[in-house]
Amino acid sequence: MNEPNHTAVVADPWPAPLATASLDATATIPGSKSLSNRYLILAALGADPVRIRGLLRSRDTDLMMNALRALGVTCREDADDPTTVTVTPPPNGVFTGCTEVYCGLAGTVMRFVPPLVLFADGPVRFDGDEQAYARPMEPLLFGLKQLGAHVEYHGQEGCLPFTVTPPKKLGSADGKPIKIRVDSSSSSQFVSGLLLAASRIPGGVLLRHTGRTLPSLPHIRMTMEDINAAGGDVTMPERGRWLVQPRDLDLPRTVTVEPDLSNAAPFLGAALIAGGAVRVPNWPAHTTQPGGLLPSMLHKFGATITLDGEPFDEINDCEMFNDDFSGTLCVTGDGSIHGLGELDMSAAGELAPSVAAIATLADGPSQLVGIGHLRGHETNRLQALVTEIERVGAHAEELDNGIAIEPVADDELHGAVMETYADHRMATFAAMLGLRIPGIEVRDVQTTRKTIPDFTGMWAAMLAQHR
Repeated sequence: MNEPNHTAVVADPWPAPLATASLDATATIPGSKSLSNRYLILAALGADPVRIRGLLRSRDTDLMMNALRALGVTCREDADDPTTVTVTPPPNGVFTGCTEVYCGLAGTVMRFVPPLVLFADGPVRFDGDEQAYARPMEPLLFGLKQLGAHVEYHGQEGCLPFTVTPPKKLGSADGKPIKIRVDSSSSSQFVSGLLLAASRIPGGVLLRHTGRTLPSLPHIRMTMEDINAAGGDVTMPERGRWLVQPRDLDLPRTVTVEPDLSNAAPFLGAALIAGGAVRVPNWPAHTTQPGGLLPSMLHKFGATITLDGEPFDEINDCEMFNDDFSGTLCVTGDGSIHGLGELDMSAAGELAPSVAAIATLADGPSQLVGIGHLRGHETNRLQALVTEIERVGAHAEELDNGIAIEPVADDELHGAVMETYADHRMATFAAMLGLRIPGIEVRDVQTTRKTIPDFTGMWAAMLAQHR
């Protein structure tokens, strides 16, 4: 199975540039990966073509489009703008079976695409990068089994690679919602993947989460809002329980993707680490992205935050704007960083590596909690963060449900060749430390192409804008 080929040549290891002056920069962030891949799935589940503007073009979204193409969906990019893509569903809504899907290391592909096989005309085999074999999949596949699908494993049970065969008949015999139970403690994507497909199941679905913790609830709310915007009817009567009514899904003929607010974290965090100001245009006043929590976190570190010049010290301040408003978010720092004490990041675990980089350079300790599920991401992010923080001379400890960071004086920190573990957020974490610590080199920095096609170019451009 083939995957997209990105050919940009960057040194490996990549010497992370040191910030030698206060920043005065603007960084335009590409589209949200989370929204891009949800829109692609919902467009494929509809009846009519959908034009998606501002689509993120990265490894993960290219993998998603290739996965959909394998299932008979047409994804055609505009000749003049590759970030505008028209998605045409297969005839009669029946996906192509007897095919193969390559997931790479993309969680949204490996967890959002298998439910589409419920509506395919034959079995589909799923495979991915070697690192993807360690990522948990069993809760999603258990949900598909409860819907009547058959799953055959070709390696370790509960992991890639596997084949999903659609049920002979879909939906309950009595026309009522099918009740399914899954444990999404290790990833909210299991719930999102099932919800995205559930509207097309006759009788609908009543989905219940059985685990003790439910990470990244904002991502699930994002999924719900996107489904309902496509004409679906999904509600959460209580935390951990969702009711999906049977509906035909059709996104508006044209949708626009917001900037990826989580990918803005390294750039906005640079204002705290290097000092100065960094601006991100098109920041939405209302968003379902977990990255929308970033301004309040940076404020706790001591940053000054404005949205189009208005104070934006706390995330709820955005209510002064209407839901359709977007403006320029500006983060300003003076080079000093306050320790956070304890911060619950359960709603936005994907921000943890960027927050951890800032906390490593703070003037006091921080504990980032509610993120035990990060052990099951592209790598064990908690273990990786501890290892790399210790590598540069600071102190960190893995907790049951997070990480504790104990900074040291800047003169006790030292350069090192830092590992990325095939994880894009570990690469940006290392680049952030390199702003203040001389001699940081980053192995496989191009893993950032998973969500930011030209991270190193954007990073260099930001640093070239200074006071």
